[in-house]
Amino acid sequence: MQPPGYDSDSEDELPPAWEERVSLDGRVFYVNHTEKVTQWRHPRTGKKKNVPQELPFGWEKVVDREGKVVYVDHESRTTSLTDPRLAFAVEEQEGGEEGIRQRFDGSSSALQVLHGRDLSGRVALITGANSGIGYETARSLAYHGCRVIFACRDLEKARAAVEAIRSERANSVCDVIHLDLASLASVRECAAEFHRRHRHLHMLILNAAVFAPPHTLTEDGLESQFGVNHLGHFYLTLLLEPALARTRGARVVVVSSESHRLSRLSAEDFTLENLSRPASKYVGIVAYNDSKLCNNLFASELNRRWCSKGITSSSLHPGNMVSSSLGRHWWVWRALFTVVRPFTKSLQQAASTSVYAATAPELEGFGGLYINNCCACPQSDASDDRERADRLWRLSEQLITDRLGPDALQPPLS
Repeated sequence: MQPPGYDSDSEDELPPAWEERVSLDGRVFYVNHTEKVTQWRHPRTGKKKNVPQELPFGWEKVVDREGKVVYVDHESRTTSLTDPRLAFAVEEQEGGEEGIRQRFDGSSSALQVLHGRDLSGRVALITGANSGIGYETARSLAYHGCRVIFACRDLEKARAAVEAIRSERANSVCDVIHLDLASLASVRECAAEFHRRHRHLHMLILNAAVFAPPHTLTEDGLESQFGVNHLGHFYLTLLLEPALARTRGARVVVVSSESHRLSRLSAEDFTLENLSRPASKYVGIVAYNDSKLCNNLFASELNRRWCSKGITSSSLHPGNMVSSSLGRHWWVWRALFTVVRPFTKSLQQAASTSVYAATAPELEGFGGLYINNCCACPQSDASDDRERADRLWRLSEQLITDRLGPDALQPPLS
């Protein structure tokens, strides 16, 4: 389902010779350089707009030596003559009500998505938050008042990441919990520790992943990409259900990939033999594609099963060819990335879709979405297949109870 408020930017595009500017009191006005006139209403839509009072994080308004006003982005170390608040303009609707039209795309950063938001009192748990996209997701949420739980395998790196955030923003609230997604026992202990510390969970962001490593097995004897990318996250989510269910508007965000479209698994292929292949039948990138299809299927099925509890779930693609350590195991990826680096997303840009899926007000109550570049879009037909999703769900539960016993699916409440 496409959430309300989605529309194209075409109607908002200014005609030739027109420019958008901001008055001292925060109202948007329009300048026609040909006719030398100004007006408050958009020349095409006829709408009026206002902008937030504060500049986005990292920006500063400066008057240069010639008396011109310029805007400095200290994060990217660039300057602009255009007021950055125009990207977050509030459009005045008929009848005096205001509707926010925040349009984000592949160039938007996570901090831009969160501009003006106060997330105080909210709790987010992010897997793999110590580096890459997970770190920028955590950093952006923490900067805006959210309590962020770093669920990571390497506690030393997680603590270092937390200290790096606190060195930039001393009042950031971040905690660390050990989580090894390659161990179902560790997943259960992570959930137990969370329940000992917290009662509510507003955002569960399943971010961690491994990408095309050599064939390895998890502690539970499963192929590592299936075990880490899907099963560990599946189990963690089930165990955290009480904290999500008692939290109004809780969201589960599953970081997937456009690679899910390349999976060739049919409904009949959702068996242990096909999802956790032995070394003789293992191809790293194929297993990765399959695990990403599992991510999408899990997010869709979770939303169907839990939406009645007030919990929504969506999956997303963070961006193509993002510079992170995810592809360190596959030399082809590293070589390709060297060539295309000038056209890639930064980690801040890649984190924008995770942050958008977890916090965007217009998505409240909407789930089962697949989000790419901060926009809901169609996923593959296989991802929408309820038979595949049901088979995967039942197999996942069986694999857990086979290894940890019949009571393994019961949350470890404190």
